[in-house]
Amino acid sequence: MLDILFKTLPFFGLIGLGYGAARTRFFSEEATAHLTKFVFYFALSAMLLRFSASLSFAEIFDPHLTAGYLWGTAFVYGVAMGAAFVRGMDIPTASVEAQCAAIGNTGFLGVPMLALLLGQEAIGPIILVLAIDLVVFSSLLTILVTGSRNRKGRGAVFGTVAFGLLKNPMIVSIGLGLGFSASGLALPTVIDEFLRILGAAATPGALFAIGASLAAKSAERISIAVWLSFAKLILHPLFVGVAVYFIFPVDAFRASVAISAAALPVAGNVYILAQHYGIAPQRVSAAILISTAVSIVTISAVITMVQTG
Repeated sequence: MLDILFKTLPFFGLIGLGYGAARTRFFSEEATAHLTKFVFYFALSAMLLRFSASLSFAEIFDPHLTAGYLWGTAFVYGVAMGAAFVRGMDIPTASVEAQCAAIGNTGFLGVPMLALLLGQEAIGPIILVLAIDLVVFSSLLTILVTGSRNRKGRGAVFGTVAFGLLKNPMIVSIGLGLGFSASGLALPTVIDEFLRILGAAATPGALFAIGASLAAKSAERISIAVWLSFAKLILHPLFVGVAVYFIFPVDAFRASVAISAAALPVAGNVYILAQHYGIAPQRVSAAILISTAVSIVTISAVITMVQTG
């Protein structure tokens, strides 16, 4: 485990650097917002486009892995929602808490870190996990929140979801890359080199942006945030592991990638959605802060366990 921990420390060191820069006001909130936008729309999108253009659809899509990750994630989603209902929460609040328990920081942290730790062959399963998180579960939150509030008709709700997916640069980049791959053509050298240089900024930029954004997070509703962090860091990889090993068995390597991705801390976009809908942003903020800090140890432990069988 120490070997894996030492390999993950540089990634969390970059997060810590960003946190320190923002905490000391050397890096302002406005600068953090602009850096995040650059990574989201340009650097990370270039990385995903280049990765997916070099892979076939079969290398990304595995029906057993898809079913296993969906089952494990849906199970922890349901557990978190059930726990929220027991505490008397309404559907929108329960949905946001479930999102914290089930959606990890795959885009900003998982893609760069797991690709380096687990090898280039892990990229296909990582992209699959990212697509499921974005297409299925982020859409589910929108449907549950808007549907429960009765603000729009069913057609308008699904129109909002579809438009949101089309505006997401990660989804667009993956789709364009797979389309290019399906054509059987290779990326022209000039374009490939352009995407490589731009994509190389994704890893340090994303990690620094995560840390800088954490500096603005508050640690309120600690008990709930601790529960949501436990669900995300422990229950989520556990349920996904049960699914990909026993219910929808896949090969050991793909199973290890899915479990490692499930062990990632709460995604930052959950806070954006919570703030957008005005639903429990403080507890989401605290869950992101706590889960990111604790994941320094838990991610290393999970990766060590799956690599050693």
